[in-house]
This record gives sequence, C-alpha cells and structure tokens, in this order.
Amino acid sequence: MTPVTASRLARLVPAPLVALFMWPVACIAVLARPTTRRIVARNQRRVTPGAGTLRIAVRTVASFASYLRYWAETFRLPGVDARRVEAGFRVEGFEHIVTGLGNGRGVILALPHVGGWEWAGRWLVARGYPVSVVAEVLEPPAAFAEFRALRESFGFEVIGLDDRAGVAVLDALRANRIVCLLSDRDIQGNGVPVTFFGESTAIPAGPAFFALRSGAALLPVAVYFTGALHGHLGVVEAPLAVDRQGSLRDDVARISAALVARFEALIARAPSQWHMFQPNWPSDRR
Repeated sequence: MTPVTASRLARLVPAPLVALFMWPVACIAVLARPTTRRIVARNQRRVTPGAGTLRIAVRTVASFASYLRYWAETFRLPGVDARRVEAGFRVEGFEHIVTGLGNGRGVILALPHVGGWEWAGRWLVARGYPVSVVAEVLEPPAAFAEFRALRESFGFEVIGLDDRAGVAVLDALRANRIVCLLSDRDIQGNGVPVTFFGESTAIPAGPAFFALRSGAALLPVAVYFTGALHGHLGVVEAPLAVDRQGSLRDDVARISAALVARFEALIARAPSQWHMFQPNWPSDRR
C-alpha cells in the first residue's frame, strides 16, 4: 500500500474507531515481532534502568501503540484543517523559535523520535512559518517520492538525506527558515560519538555542524501525544550555546554531547512515546 493510498483510507476511518483499535493492534505487533520487541524493551530499560519487568513490558506495548498512533495521525493529517490542528495543539517555549527567527539566521529544531512531530510542523505552517524537513531517502525511489509528496502536502519543504542535503539545509537557514532534524539515530553511520543513556553510540553531527556554520539557533524539541487522537504538546527548550572554542570537530562533539543530554530529559518525560525501533547502540547489534 502506498502512503497516498494509506492516507486516503486513514481519513475514512472515524477517529474514535482508530483509537479503539490502537492497543489491540499493538499487542498483536508485539507478539508478531519479537526482535523489535526486544529492542524496544532494551530502550525502555535504558531510560529507566531500575524499572521492573512488568513495567518495562507495559511500556513496550505502549511504545508500539504510540508508533501506530504516529502513523495514523500522519496519514490523517492531510484531511485536517488548520482550525482543528490549532485546537489540538499546545506549546511550551515557543518564544525561543520567535527569538531565533528574529536574528535572521534561521532556526534548527533538533528532535528525538518522540510523539508526532509532523503535527507541530503543520501547526507552524498554518501560522505562516516556513518549515524545511530533512528526510531519510527510502528505497525504492518511488516510496520516497510518495512520502515526499505526503509531507509536501503538509506545506513542508522536504530535503532528502543525500549528498546534496548539506547545501540545501544551509540555504534554508540563510533564507531564515525553520529546519527540522530528527537527530537521535545515526542513519548514515558517520555520526559523532556520544554517551547516550550511559552507553556509547553516535548521533548525527548535522545539528551542531549546521548551527556552527550558519549561526542559527539550535533548539532541542519534542512533540508529545496528549489525550485523545489529534492532541499534542510541543516542548521547545532554550537554545544550546553554539560558539567556537576549538577545532570544528571538537566543537561539534561538545555541542552534540549537550544535545544528547537534552534528549535524555525530553525522552524521559514520556518514555513510551519514544519510537526507537532499530538497533542504535553497538550492544544492540551484538
């Protein structure tokens, strides 16, 4: 099923019915995908090392349900008008975005895979703010084209994560746009080493690198699900200090470490909404 077809079908199903089936489907998915279940459970234990087995098991199912909600809302979003988006959205710290744009150098929103960020992007677009998003290039190309079209229907400029992405991101920041970077997973395998929930891994260097190069405000952000379907809370934290203190490599490493510390706090605020379903630490792959 293509993303466009899924979007059309999702909009035909009433929201209460979608919410009703979220947990039963999540329970089936947990049983059907044992490898993914183990990865999610490991991540939940990273967030709360002292949690008991039952608590981790419940949060694992809840994480599957949250991920299903993410896709359900993403596919339904083209049919939701701006007033409904506004009615279901609250935000803390929006002044940091306003201040960053006021400096004329763009704003970088660095996000972990938490909740539903597309909803927040649509909310920004509805208020007249230009939003660019960097997206993983999927195979086959037709699949990426479908997802690009879906996100462009939200009003986003979509930048594919390829060899040209760096230039496109810097161009967007020079145009004083908001650039969204999902930054808690090193998709390309060339990220900067960090300690994340007490264990060594890597995250993309992009947020720190682009902030240093452009002078854009670097804001850690998470968008949480609240209440019923279509309810959201955006949390925008104060900008990270982005200044040159040494070599570019050392500065990127220092800023990335500070960003990960913010991510840990944002994820811990709603651990079951963290959609980290892939191996992300060396020990996961072992």
